[in-house]
Formats: sequence, structure tokens, C-alpha cells
Amino acid sequence: MFTSLHVKGFCLSIILGTAPLVAATFSPLDFGAKSDGVSNDAVAIQKAIDAAYNQGGGIVSLPAGHQFLSGSIVLKSNVYLNLEAGSKLIGSVHPEDYTDSIFIQAKHAENVGITGPGEINGQGLLFLGKEGPYIFEKKPWRPRLILFEDCKRAKFCDISLREAAFWSLHLAGCDDVSIRGITIKNSLKAPNCDGIDPDHSRNIRISDCTVECGDDAIVIKTSREFAKYGPCENITISHCVLTTHDCALKIGSETVSDIRNIVFADCVVNMCNRGIGILVRDEGSLENLVAHDIIINSQLFYQEWWGASEAIYVNAHPRDEGGKLGTIKNLRFSHIVSHAEAGVFIQGSSACIPEDITLSDISLTITKTTQWPSRVDLRPVEELGVEEKGVVIAGYHLKDAKNINLNNCSVTWGKNPPASFGPAIRSQNVSNLTIEHFTGSDSHAL
Repeated sequence: MFTSLHVKGFCLSIILGTAPLVAATFSPLDFGAKSDGVSNDAVAIQKAIDAAYNQGGGIVSLPAGHQFLSGSIVLKSNVYLNLEAGSKLIGSVHPEDYTDSIFIQAKHAENVGITGPGEINGQGLLFLGKEGPYIFEKKPWRPRLILFEDCKRAKFCDISLREAAFWSLHLAGCDDVSIRGITIKNSLKAPNCDGIDPDHSRNIRISDCTVECGDDAIVIKTSREFAKYGPCENITISHCVLTTHDCALKIGSETVSDIRNIVFADCVVNMCNRGIGILVRDEGSLENLVAHDIIINSQLFYQEWWGASEAIYVNAHPRDEGGKLGTIKNLRFSHIVSHAEAGVFIQGSSACIPEDITLSDISLTITKTTQWPSRVDLRPVEELGVEEKGVVIAGYHLKDAKNINLNNCSVTWGKNPPASFGPAIRSQNVSNLTIEHFTGSDSHAL
């Protein structure tokens, strides 16, 4: 029979053959943890995890009101780490306390996860250098907060992740993962502190999350480091609120393997430097993306943050000169409302012509709201980068693409448009462009 078991706010679904069973609960306090927020409790926490694993599985629970300082810990199959309300798991600031530069990891595990509503805090700012006016200085070594590699049936629910020094939640080669109701809050000035990174992973559901971080909020990628795990596919991201100085909903730029069957839906994006970003830079292909019902509020930031305040950005250029690219095809964008300093930017190259792209019910309001000059940003490409001199921003920039359909789209320019604002639509080397029911004019034709 199938039942749902609730243990201290944590819902664990298990398959039972006979009568309902109560999942065993283990506390690090029973294994010598001091929980004073000063002593390193990694050994005690790991002993609790190992005890649960050796008994066939269970819940390792950090009790309310306790703070556990720790170095690296490793979760195992059939073990869930649960942080009760008011509990906190704090990352050590000493590099020697970390294994593989990861705070919490699971590898080749099944039925594993982390639940809340407590907090995991990586003390990330202590791993960074001097604080500048717009971004912290990077240091050569920083630990990931959480990495799950080659895990199946993983869950992350209600947990709060704070102050990651590097990527917050990285899934590499995972299958069947649910991420629901988590909160990620990193410094908006901390570089590389991505929110959620599905990497070579499949069947991922991300919903009802709040993410605030300086770097990309949610980014789907296929990195060379984990290329053995194959494509990213069957991923849904919905009902999330995302705040970032970089890209909110992103695919790439690492695209070593294929990425396909992706849905972005019902999200609100705040304060980003790019709303939806598609960057193909490697040999993998991208196909079958649906992005709908998204509100985007974007502005330009300091140039070290990638992006040019585009609502939608689709770009294909080889990372290195002479590099090969896969294909981009079958993208659908609909019911998107954007207030930004740029609009839609779709541009391929001789290595890859994006095709079969439909934009319907896209409403763009383009207004200059910051002191940063308008720009075009093609990073990371060896011979290309950021261009500001002589840049003219179009509402819909379409270049080196084919089979593009604009239906019921619009552009509205703010008052007193600068010289860098230009045409409503700019089309260069686009074959089979269809435009129906378009509303708007060139910026200086008002």
C-alpha cells in the first residue's frame, strides 16, 4: 500500500508492504554534538547519518533552537536530513574541514533529501575578498553549499539556504528530483552564488521557490565536468519568485550535452540583468522550450554581471574560435510582460541558426532607468564580449535565424528615450519571419 508519513512537519512518502511503519529518527545530539554553533559537529552529524543508513534508512533531525557548526557531511540512500524550525546548520570557515570543496553532498544515492523549515547557512561572505561598490572580490577557493551527484528520487522541501559561497544547490546527473517551497537568499553582490543548477539531470520539478542571489537564479546546464551523465531533459520550473543581478531563468552557457523538454511557467522576476537567457556555447543542442506567464522587471547593472537587461535572450556563438555548436529549435515564449532597458534579443551565428521560435503575447516596456550605458553582451565568447560604443537597442532584435513568428507582440518606449534606443523591430538575415498583430513604433518616432 502507499501511505504518507508526517514526522515533525516533514512529509515522507514510502511504499509499505503490510502495516504502516514509523520512520526512525536520529539526532546528532545522541552522537555527541554540542550544538553550540562554535564546536565542529561534523563527526556527530555524520554518525547520525550513518546510523540511519545502517538501519535501512530514516530521518536525521536537527532539533529546534539548536545551531550546529559543521564541515563536510555526506548523505546516503534512504536518509533525509530534516532541520526543525529555528534550527541552523552552519558551514565551517576552515578549508581543511571540507571534502571535495562541498558542504553537503550525496553521491550515487536514492531516496535522499533535505527538508525544513530550518536554515543551512554557508557563511559565504567570509570566503570572499574585499567588498566593492557593486560586487565582492573573488577568491580562488570557495565551497559549494550542496551537491547531489547521480542521485535518484531526491527531495528538497521547505528548507532555507543562506549565504552560499559558491553555487547553492547543484544537481549533477540526478534523476527524479522534487524541489518545492525552498528559499535561497545570498548576497546580491556575491559572484558565482547561483541559486539552483540542474546539470545533466532529468525529470526535475522546481516549484514555489523564492531565490535571491547575485548570480543566476535558476540555470539549466550540461557542464563538461559531468558530461558522462548525458543530457538535461524533462525539467519544469514554476511558481517561483526570482531576484538576481544576473539572469533569472537561464539555459547554458555550458551546453556540452543536449538540453530538451523544458518549461518555465508562472514566475515573477525582479531586479535582474536578464530575464530569460538561452546561451548555447558548446556542442550540445537545445530543443523544446516553453516559457509562459512570466513577469520580468529588469535593469542594467555593473558590467561584471552578465546581461544587457533583455527580457528574452537567445544566442548561439561558439565558446572558442572554430568551436562546434549543436542546434536550437522549437522555442515557444508567450504571455510575458517585461519592464526593462532592452527587449527581445535573438541572434545566431554561422555555427548555429536558431529556428522555429514563436513569440506570442509579449508586452515590452523599454525605459532607461539606470546610469549604465546600453550594451550588447555576448559573453562568454573568446573573440566577443560586451559592446557599448554605438549600440542601438531594438525592441525585437532578430539576426541570423529562421522560422520566427511574432504574434500579438508589442513594444512601448519610456519618456525621453536616449539615442541608444532605436527601432521597434530589427531583422537581419532572418528567413521566414512572420509578424501578425504587432503594436508599437520606433523609439524616436513618438
